[in-house]
Amino acid sequence: MTGTDGGLVSAYVSEAERDAEASVRPKRLDEFIAQHRVRDQLDLLLQGAMRRGSPPDHILLSGPPGLGKTTLANIVAAELGTGIRVTSGPAIERSGDLAAILTSLAEGDVLFIDEVHRIARPAEELLYSAMEDFRVDVVVGKGPGATAIPLDVEPFTLVGATTRAGLLTSPMRDRFGFVAHLDFYTPAELELLLHRSARILGVPIIEDGATEIAGRSRGTPRIANRLLRRVRDFAEVRADGVVTVDTARAALTVYDVDALGLDRLDRAVLTALVDSFRGGPVGLSTLAVAVGEQPDTVEEVCEPFLVRAGLLARTPRGRVATDAAWHHLGRTPPNGTFGGEAPAVPDLFSVDSDQP
Repeated sequence: MTGTDGGLVSAYVSEAERDAEASVRPKRLDEFIAQHRVRDQLDLLLQGAMRRGSPPDHILLSGPPGLGKTTLANIVAAELGTGIRVTSGPAIERSGDLAAILTSLAEGDVLFIDEVHRIARPAEELLYSAMEDFRVDVVVGKGPGATAIPLDVEPFTLVGATTRAGLLTSPMRDRFGFVAHLDFYTPAELELLLHRSARILGVPIIEDGATEIAGRSRGTPRIANRLLRRVRDFAEVRADGVVTVDTARAALTVYDVDALGLDRLDRAVLTALVDSFRGGPVGLSTLAVAVGEQPDTVEEVCEPFLVRAGLLARTPRGRVATDAAWHHLGRTPPNGTFGGEAPAVPDLFSVDSDQP
């Protein structure tokens, strides 16, 4: 893995990958695989708005990266037949930046803000009036001579996406009329997605080949599509071009993705916990030094899946390897370790310790 946006099983997207990812994105709501509850709710919201001839309520999409929040934002614009303006929270540093975007929108347009929880506070406060009253107040000048000029904004729909819904302020969250959370995909849903992507990419794929890739994709469509492209490369260069179960296994072995979807860094974290710290508990920063990575990379990239897979537990004293982690590495767990189904302690209550 290379940080938070380039690893083969990282759910984050790199700039170089955006074009490849866009080619397999569904364009309409009925093409979107899985997330059935969210799809039905969105369909009702959009159909009702179109019948009334007015923009739908503002939409907030939350969930882990790689599950389709950006895709759904583009689908909303396509279903409404309007334009879409795309930006991100970190890119909006000043209220003037946001005012320029808002005043350039046409009636009914969709404004998509990715990582909306990272908008600068002055810009967020300007967004409140735009979302509610379709009006912004632009301050001209400084000091006693400053003047607020009210500007009307065409009615629009804001689609906000966030991977950290808990970091949204209450005033911002309350202004969204529709809030949806995207869940991880099941292996069966990922198989359907892989067959669709393979048709678009022109990749011959056998049923068991799709099953093998889906089982290593961490429940994330972005990872599934990325693994499919890498297996395609292997199949074209070292096999007959067809993605079978044997080809998929051989290809993913080359790319260090094991049967559970763990890559080199994931296994390094577990190996350090088991071999160097006897299963823990160990603090995050100590664990990061042991594997030669930054603490935020270990915490944001590795740990979410390891905890969800039941391989690692967060405790008040630090990180602990579960029984399942010992067995996955081919080790025998000592007595008193956490069971494979041990629940994780939320970050809010965890106290990091650098003591092994």
